[in-house]
Amino acid sequence: MAMPFNLPPLGENIDTGTVVGILVSVGDKIEINQPILEIETDKANLEVPSGVSGVITEIMVEDGMVADVGAPVLMYDEEPSTTSTAKENPESSQPDQTTTIDSNQDSSPGVPSSVNTDSENQNISGEETPTPTGENTNTTPKKSGPESGKTVPAAPSVRRFAREIGVDINQVVGTGHDGRISTEDVKSHSRVLAPNPTIETNNISLTPLPEFNKWGPVETEPLSNLRRAAADHLSKAWINIPHVTYSDKADVTDMEILRKQFSPAAEEAGGKLTMTAIALKIVGAALKKFPLFNASIDMNKHEIIYKKYYNVGVAVDTDRGLVVPVIRDVDQKNMIEISIELSEIASRARDKKLGPDDMLGSTFTISNLGGFGGTFFTPIINAPDVAILGLARSRMEQVYVDGTFQPRLMLPLMVSYDHRLIDGADGARFMQWLVQAFEEPFLLSLEG
Repeated sequence: MAMPFNLPPLGENIDTGTVVGILVSVGDKIEINQPILEIETDKANLEVPSGVSGVITEIMVEDGMVADVGAPVLMYDEEPSTTSTAKENPESSQPDQTTTIDSNQDSSPGVPSSVNTDSENQNISGEETPTPTGENTNTTPKKSGPESGKTVPAAPSVRRFAREIGVDINQVVGTGHDGRISTEDVKSHSRVLAPNPTIETNNISLTPLPEFNKWGPVETEPLSNLRRAAADHLSKAWINIPHVTYSDKADVTDMEILRKQFSPAAEEAGGKLTMTAIALKIVGAALKKFPLFNASIDMNKHEIIYKKYYNVGVAVDTDRGLVVPVIRDVDQKNMIEISIELSEIASRARDKKLGPDDMLGSTFTISNLGGFGGTFFTPIINAPDVAILGLARSRMEQVYVDGTFQPRLMLPLMVSYDHRLIDGADGARFMQWLVQAFEEPFLLSLEG
């Protein structure tokens, strides 16, 4: 008797997926945990394992079809041995229809899988952090603000806070001496303007495109779920977050000598000691010293959320688009452990083995484009993180050292940060610490 196999859960808050690959045919014998479908969601490409064993009698989905979680995707007949066993033990005859896709097939937990001049290619990514805006709904009695043309009494820090949350300080009524405006006055005014805390900046207004076919032939192709999600997240991050990018160069001549010296040990353990693996370790130490860079900002509650864990996303360039898997607890792992995990997760990303959970929970992101060349780029913050580190290709340059020019290997570094939370001086101090750590590896042992 033919029985249905239903599409199992694909991850938290994922109700549907697009079928992008059918890995079996009618008449095939399948076993438990054998991959049968490849499903694309807005977070990742997943292989769906069978939760049953038997012979396929019908395939109920097609390439490009959107399948609902819990809906039947194929019909199968149980194997005779399974059927006879079921008669002896009726409870075992029911197929497990609640099989959940294992998004953590390896124990490791997100732009490129990092790249350097000799490392695997990887890229950049972003997820959204919605930012509140308010409209004057005229639902409360209007208070008279300061007289037109007069400078309102408020400290520079209060003025800056008002600008950052989109409040016209000239419309705020001060409660201090002689009408002086405090931060609390600005907050109260913003709540009056936006009594409903619903976030509306997610609805990005897009300018309509012209009819390109008026000038010549065109061809259209629908965005994949992964590309559409990435485009949406990056658009919101770019519009909602005031980005500042600070750049510098680190002399990694000595670091490169050490990297080559310890590379055989990493390879013997199953990893690859790339510059990105080194950057992960350095960033883990930097985030402890500069907690603002490991935080998030909640503009609804006007709060800073300090995270006491250190999970770093690494942008990975794949043949289907950008993904950002996460290396968790980088502060608790040594360089060899990080290099092994980075190699494994990069391989899983290229082989479409990542699950949605592998790309959640980052507190900072690294994007290494060194494998592609270049000297500078502006990485986009992977919201709700507040900062991202970009690496370009290291090059030999003549540097003036101790009275003479010497050839030194220089690594371009770029840090983009959320200016609502991080000031320019904070960004400069963070970058200078990173530069010193790349140039003086012994510093890491002192910080640990």
